[in-house]
Amino acid sequence: MADYRKTLNMPDTPFPMRGDLAKREPGWIAQWQQKQLYQRIREASKGRPRFVLHDGPPYANGDIHIGHAVNKVLKDIIVRWKTLAGFDAPYIPGWDCHGLPIEHQIEKTHGKHLPADQARAHCRTYAQEQIERQKKDFIRLGVLGDWDRPYKTMEYRTEADEIRALSEMYRRGYLFKGLKPVNWCFDCGSALAEAEVEYADKKSPAIDVAFPLDATERGRLAGAFGLDVLPEKTAYAVIWTTTPWTIPGNQALNVHPEFVYELVDTSKGLLILAAELRASALERYGLEGKVVGAARGIALDRMVFRHPIYDRASTVFLGEYVTLDTGTGVVHSAPAYGVEDFDSCRRAGMKNDEILTPVQGNGRFAESLPYFGGLNVWKANPEIIAKLAEVGSLMASGEIVHSYMHCWRHKTPIIYRATTQWFVGMDRQPNEGKTLRTAALAAIEATEFFPGWGKARLHAMIANRPDWCVSRQRNWGVPIPFFLHKETGEPHPRTLELIEDVAKRVDAGGIEAWFALDAKELLGDDAAKYDKMSDTLDVWFDSGTTHWSVMRGSHEADCGYPADLYLEGSDQHRGWFHSSLLTGCAIDGRAPYKALLTHGFVVDGKGMKMSKSKGNVVAPQQVSDTLGAEILRLWAAATDYSGELTISKEILDRVVEVYRRLRNTLKFLLANTADFDPVTQMLPVGEWLEVDRYALALTHELQANCLAAYERYEFHKVVQALQNFCAEDMGAFYLDILKDRLYTTAADSRARRSAQSALWHIVQSLTRLMAPILSFTAEEITQLQGGESVMLTTWHTLPELAEKSASPKGTSFGALAARWQALRAVRAEAMKAIEEVRSSGGVGSSLQAELEIRAAGETYDLLASLGEDLKFVLICSKVTLQKVGAGDTVITVAPSAHAKCVRCWHWREDVGRHDHAAGHPELCGRCAINMYGTGEAREFA
Repeated sequence: MADYRKTLNMPDTPFPMRGDLAKREPGWIAQWQQKQLYQRIREASKGRPRFVLHDGPPYANGDIHIGHAVNKVLKDIIVRWKTLAGFDAPYIPGWDCHGLPIEHQIEKTHGKHLPADQARAHCRTYAQEQIERQKKDFIRLGVLGDWDRPYKTMEYRTEADEIRALSEMYRRGYLFKGLKPVNWCFDCGSALAEAEVEYADKKSPAIDVAFPLDATERGRLAGAFGLDVLPEKTAYAVIWTTTPWTIPGNQALNVHPEFVYELVDTSKGLLILAAELRASALERYGLEGKVVGAARGIALDRMVFRHPIYDRASTVFLGEYVTLDTGTGVVHSAPAYGVEDFDSCRRAGMKNDEILTPVQGNGRFAESLPYFGGLNVWKANPEIIAKLAEVGSLMASGEIVHSYMHCWRHKTPIIYRATTQWFVGMDRQPNEGKTLRTAALAAIEATEFFPGWGKARLHAMIANRPDWCVSRQRNWGVPIPFFLHKETGEPHPRTLELIEDVAKRVDAGGIEAWFALDAKELLGDDAAKYDKMSDTLDVWFDSGTTHWSVMRGSHEADCGYPADLYLEGSDQHRGWFHSSLLTGCAIDGRAPYKALLTHGFVVDGKGMKMSKSKGNVVAPQQVSDTLGAEILRLWAAATDYSGELTISKEILDRVVEVYRRLRNTLKFLLANTADFDPVTQMLPVGEWLEVDRYALALTHELQANCLAAYERYEFHKVVQALQNFCAEDMGAFYLDILKDRLYTTAADSRARRSAQSALWHIVQSLTRLMAPILSFTAEEITQLQGGESVMLTTWHTLPELAEKSASPKGTSFGALAARWQALRAVRAEAMKAIEEVRSSGGVGSSLQAELEIRAAGETYDLLASLGEDLKFVLICSKVTLQKVGAGDTVITVAPSAHAKCVRCWHWREDVGRHDHAAGHPELCGRCAINMYGTGEAREFA
């Protein structure tokens, strides 16, 4: 028996079945760097419409984690698909370099209380080291960008331009100095931004405290409650609080003007309680009481009570923030330690210099405070409770677990603390213009959100946020370069001019130039009258002004304003999205972005947050080193990022399997087009077989669906479409049918070249469609085909379906789709029938089967229209069609009684009997004519 394998068109390609991604990817990255691929893309993209994705800077501290990987991969996918879509889409990576975490790292390494200039020098060095570590890992993920020229908020020019951005906001009237309660962390020793505050459960003491009525107010209190005289007992306003440490700072009481309050006669005196809370309060105190009068809160306005510990007044002010959720309906007000407290006292006429601030920045009471001086506020709680009991004002004491503010760095509880700080005013109307809040809310309406729920979230945050405290008391930060008058505290009248002088010095020597500056150099004789500020800017101001300092500053030539897109995690609605919006609206009256894209956080397979202590961390470095960064990219793209992204070993194993199937399909396509020259051997679409034109129509549909999904930033739908196309349309249908024609027909026959023409276009389309996600694999394919880089191309232009066709149903996509979908449905039934017979041992393979199909009407006409090609669609050796009047299609399977051709494996009657098979008794007529004759005629499959 002759060996006919050499007569077959057996596929061959150097594209390996196994990607060996972890081993090969570093080599590809080295090639990209050697060839300066990013720069080549920029050159090729010159003159195209610009698309700017402005990078939200990661913080230069610590190795990257899986959340960083998701963020950078999503950005890379967008930049790549925009490039392939015909845009000039630069990517300038950036880093956030100032701030407290880096200062803390330096304190850990070099100790506290370093000279400020030495601390800054160490911080600069440390931040640069961290950038280099992170950069290496980002590049390993296959992220293309200008890694040799990233932006860094600690670059001298960027620091200088940040100062200029501050100057713009000061010039426009949004910046002011004031005493206000701000989030204060004792461990940081500094004010915190809203984005630096998180909430966690905390166990706190819960106490009820009685504030005695001032002796001069008895008659007025009686009148308020409709009494001629008060019973001969002391009257008290009773408050409930979970922060006993604030009692020493108490200066007022708040009641709601509309709530009904009752005067309750008890064995411990006359108690003022909200009517709705009276019963629960008395139960807490273990008292019985008789209501002797009732009044609305407005009747108590400005009534004077006495502080229970110190000899001072505590006056009642009206406050609509008072609730009836719990407590007594009377709220004690310490204006230095609560926003509502502060606001109500200021509205009532209290001046800033009248506000008591006994708590120092280190969390201890001032030494001069009687009874509690020098105590840490948390440790002072039991001492204060004991003192209240001693003076007879403690009505009840217990504990409560409640959600409380914590520092996101130290995970320790924080407080509100009134300090003199610099603020960006949300509701100021500089020059009779819009308030910043109004401008920001309007800007949100003009912004596109992906996913859409981000709009409501950011809107609520802006609508309800307080003024932005932008000053910090740190060393490692961009300075607020103001000179303040020693007596009035007002900025120098030449402040705008002076800020520019400082900015020029910082441009040349960094922030160190300000801290080293002698005021006389700029102020001359005026220097003796002014203090040079040492405060630095909130680090969110650094990143929040990169639209000014980077997009229109250091990298203006690579960017543009506004950005087309900002992309970050969902926490950035209160972080970078937020600060960028406020600074953009303050400086330009608009958001610095046209659209915001938000992704969720990464959790483990059980939906748990990742932590080292739980041992459930999946490190991107480990995934890249074992499975390959391509798998991480595919996982990130395949996951719907609008919610939480789930990752685990099992999930990654499934992603590996998806990749393997995609790669197998690509290998088949590449192997069967290896000897195909599209320039000389491409057939016009009108000469293609019908199933090849149908495959082209499916590819048109795939490409349209993928491009639409890319436009909507729905990358998981791109992955789904590619996966379904390769598995269902290709693997389970088209390629299955195609194998016989590709392998057994003459190498240069119309039948084979038609298939190769279709496959070539499918390869081109698939390679580009997957390139933003499977960037390594797409480059591997492109180089294999002799191209330089897939990123130097654009989306593949597929040929249109030909006008003329052998098909009676025409060639439009709709007609082809309907015709072949119906054929695929019959094929599925036929393969099911064959499998049932095969599993029972009736046939060895589908090619041994002969089918008899009884069909009626349109189904019969459809199947009959394929003629002899029907058996190739159904992967069997023979099909006998019978037309019936009506009823369901019936398929009968029987084993062939004929011999098997050793070359094509079909079981045929003409094995060894064809004229061209003389001397080749093992060959069927098809193979004989394909080898020695003119080749078999195919029209459909």
